[in-house]
Amino acid sequence: MNELIREPITARWIIVPMDKTVEVSDLITEQVPKTKGNCPFCYGGEVLTPPEISAYRKSGGPNTPNWSVRVVPNKFPALRIEGELERQGVGVFDLMNGVGAHEVIVDTPDHFRDMADLTYAECEEVIWAYRARSLDLKKDKRFKYILIFKNYGRSAGASLEHPHSQLIALPIVPKRVHEEMEGAAKYYDYKERCVFCDMVREELEEKERIIYNDDRFLAFCPYVSRFAYEIWILPKKHASDFANIDRDSVASFARALRDSLAKLKGLLKDPSYNFIIHTSPINGHEREDYHWHVEIMPKLSKVAGFEWGSGFYVNPVLPDVAAKNLSGVVIPEK
Repeated sequence: MNELIREPITARWIIVPMDKTVEVSDLITEQVPKTKGNCPFCYGGEVLTPPEISAYRKSGGPNTPNWSVRVVPNKFPALRIEGELERQGVGVFDLMNGVGAHEVIVDTPDHFRDMADLTYAECEEVIWAYRARSLDLKKDKRFKYILIFKNYGRSAGASLEHPHSQLIALPIVPKRVHEEMEGAAKYYDYKERCVFCDMVREELEEKERIIYNDDRFLAFCPYVSRFAYEIWILPKKHASDFANIDRDSVASFARALRDSLAKLKGLLKDPSYNFIIHTSPINGHEREDYHWHVEIMPKLSKVAGFEWGSGFYVNPVLPDVAAKNLSGVVIPEK
């Protein structure tokens, strides 16, 4: 018989199988296409993007090749940095200008190497770019939240196949983020402990769902996973704001992130996925009782009417089975 499990942060219910777990071969594993045309994110394509915001470059001037990580404004931004919010009411509705920032972080100049294929040093550079842009955008008092995410593959929403991440600075705290913050705060008020710190302790004690473990970071398939082969990465030491990550932690985080993605790629034959950095809001909305982390969600099943209508998730793979399968994947040290 299947079981219903409720997670303690947002009170989501997950349906998990107890009689039979779906095999890897039965999952939808959309192969990410590997073609190359006139790509704006490859060397020589710099003129096809808006002028760069920043770049890590060994030689040459702005908007030229020889960079390793490049940050540019999104050519078709969801929000634009110019203007004032001008909040107003329209009947029962709230209205404001679409002010924000929408940037693209090009992870690598190599069209055919995703983050799972990068060296640890290369992955560190991407994380430094995330941090630098977060710290810069935090100075703008119009912004209340900075969302960093990666869409890899068409079914995950990627419009370009060249490996890249995105950053959107928002003038409001998103509803989903607010719900997670409130859930964590209620847990803290009741137990006087961080729910994410408790998760880290529990995973380390049970040792059943761990993917990566060092002195600073833990990666695991959470006990209440919404999706097959979902992975969370958490700093072991409580920290609310990703942008405050220190140098030693960047190196550890890079290894945890790259190895988790490499194991997914090795086991599931390069699936589409999303990952999101969950971090505290900014500019007067900070939450010290929160714990920043990354959620990696492979696109191995379709979210359909039942999920949308109920808010439940159906995960066909037990997290301890997922972790065992992922842990068995041998990946090279880089």
